[in-house]
Amino acid sequence: MSIMPKSKTSNIKNKIIEKLKNISSESLEVGFSGTVREVGDEVVRITGLRDVTYSEMIEFPNEIFGVAVNLEENEVGAIVLGGYLKIKQGDKVKGTGRLLSIGVGEKLIGRVIDPLGKPLDDKGSIDTQKFYPIEKIAPGVIDRHPVNTPIQTGIKAIDSMIPIGRGQRELIIGDRGIGKTSLAIDTIINQKNENVICIYVAIGQKTSRIAQIIDTLKQHKAMDHTIIVAANASDPASLQFIAPYAGCAIGEYFMDKGQDALVIYDDLSKHAWAYRQIALVLRRPSGREAYPGDIFYLHSRLLERACRMDEKHKGGSLTALPIIETQAGDLSAYIPTNVISITDGQIYLEPDLFYSGIRPAINVGLSVSRVGGAAQIKAMKQVAGQLRLDLAQYRSLAAFAQFASDLDQSTKNQIERGRRMVELLKQTLFKPMSVEEQVVLINAGTSGMLDDVAVEKIGNFEKKYLEFMNDSQQKIMHEIKKEGKLSPDLLEKMKKSVEIFKKSFK
Repeated sequence: MSIMPKSKTSNIKNKIIEKLKNISSESLEVGFSGTVREVGDEVVRITGLRDVTYSEMIEFPNEIFGVAVNLEENEVGAIVLGGYLKIKQGDKVKGTGRLLSIGVGEKLIGRVIDPLGKPLDDKGSIDTQKFYPIEKIAPGVIDRHPVNTPIQTGIKAIDSMIPIGRGQRELIIGDRGIGKTSLAIDTIINQKNENVICIYVAIGQKTSRIAQIIDTLKQHKAMDHTIIVAANASDPASLQFIAPYAGCAIGEYFMDKGQDALVIYDDLSKHAWAYRQIALVLRRPSGREAYPGDIFYLHSRLLERACRMDEKHKGGSLTALPIIETQAGDLSAYIPTNVISITDGQIYLEPDLFYSGIRPAINVGLSVSRVGGAAQIKAMKQVAGQLRLDLAQYRSLAAFAQFASDLDQSTKNQIERGRRMVELLKQTLFKPMSVEEQVVLINAGTSGMLDDVAVEKIGNFEKKYLEFMNDSQQKIMHEIKKEGKLSPDLLEKMKKSVEIFKKSFK
């Protein structure tokens, strides 16, 4: 066995020392750098990045960013936030050490942004001083306050029978094109004087459709309290996936300040489709309807963040109105049943009602608010207490009456009143009503004061009666708004006002 000469050993040692001196500490980012192994549809697989965390931003060449969503033993799966075609196999990437966040603040109000906070409305850059992570653990039960303050939608059928409270999660569900988005837009318009900041999240919709919604909100001066977060149908699935979380983070900023915020996710069906696309490319195991197994958790961790905080945490609230699209009215499909079980109730829009002219086409039997009367003012509870039951009975009696030739008088009376109440609850688009207007109208119907008015004249009666009440009976309207409940004296005044008006109504 030969021994290496001492001089040769010394030379090797000097070369190693010289090479070590030339290595800069900046290049030794152990655990925070990696290499692109594979590029797919908006998804990349990366080797290295041992110290990356879930939802951490990853930087690619050409100033392209992604988010780590799959943390495996030997590699990381990430979704690319646009421009994935510029990424090539072998590209070097590095972790940023920062969770995916969005800029929040008052300067967002009235603006249209993408899910990364970049402006889409040609009004210049948005200078936000604070950033919120788009993923956040929901507040605990101890920190929450019971939901007992209404958020008035301005829609008679909802405020009277399916009330929504501040901090509630109420699902709007139904087939395509029967008024789900219209309910949400009406609700936004009605918050004009309610001191509620509204965030409308458009997921996978056509750009022209989003432009129409923005134009409608501008016409009704509702953009002054609204923020639009838009991930269009032409945007990558990654942006559609993070859009609702970005909207939720913006709402949480206002909630943490003690304000009330309303966030609308339109719609979570497309959100689930975007996630399914990403998950399948990441080779996650697919389950029912090809959705990955954590699709329920995807929506639950989003909707659980809606709540009303207690006074120790400034008493703000975040109300969520998720929208789900059904196929042929199938409520038992996978995504609808998931979201129904997460939310505090649902407003179900039925195609048959919509096409028969009943709009909003709310099915009273299948719609429910699990907060109920706690989210109503006392005056509304007094006049609408039996309305839901009466309408449900009317529908079953009307179906039975088609096959019955002889009906007793009480059944006929119930059917006739039901027909009038159905007409009374119809409402045109983008004309939300104040709560006092709703109270006087519903009181006129439930008390039987409209039983002698022809069904086809109910719509005209409603319009003229509200003009009469707002012009010559302002004291009654003001008292309902101020007191929030109906005294026997006020009920008598309302009854007389209907009698006086009916004498002049033709």
